[in-house]
Amino acid sequence: MDRTLQERARATRRSLLEAAACLFAEQGYAGTSVNDISARSGRTSGAIYFHYASKEGLALAVVKDRFATWPALAAPYTDPAVPPLERLVALSYEVARALAEDTVTRAGARLWAERETIDAELPDPFALWTTAATRLLAQARTAGHLAPNVRPAATARTLVRAFFGLCTLTEALEGPQTVTDRLTDWWHLTLPSLQHGADPVDLVGRAA
Repeated sequence: MDRTLQERARATRRSLLEAAACLFAEQGYAGTSVNDISARSGRTSGAIYFHYASKEGLALAVVKDRFATWPALAAPYTDPAVPPLERLVALSYEVARALAEDTVTRAGARLWAERETIDAELPDPFALWTTAATRLLAQARTAGHLAPNVRPAATARTLVRAFFGLCTLTEALEGPQTVTDRLTDWWHLTLPSLQHGADPVDLVGRAA
């Protein structure tokens, strides 16, 4: 396949994925048909089956694109010049904004919540999130920024689940526009139990 055909194929795959994501985010998996995706994307249903084999294949691709891997978010939060707890808080704001504003991320989150209705094994995003949080908390402990009773792995597991619950419930009850405000409230409440001798308000102000 020459370069022009490869680029055309990539463009087709992307347009199908983005059209499917819009519909999955709006209507859910069961409420979206292949014909709906074809109409939204302006591509034929044959193109959908050629590039993704099935609606399940498209759903899997949507989840993997952002929600389960965060390829665009990982790199900025490895800078050793920024304290690890500040990196953790900053990353949480980026993820929260993506869950509130980015269509592909929102679709991935909804599909994962509806995973029992999808005949495909969707990746667990929380393992990756927990690993990243554990690493940052362990770095914070090494730097002396963590309270002595905080265990990185157990704390990361709890933080990730609480964070995702906060984002999900805030959107359901108040709408996505208030997610970052509620996240600020949550960090002001949570950080004093994690930090060793630091001001949580100052840290959140720098990271948000």
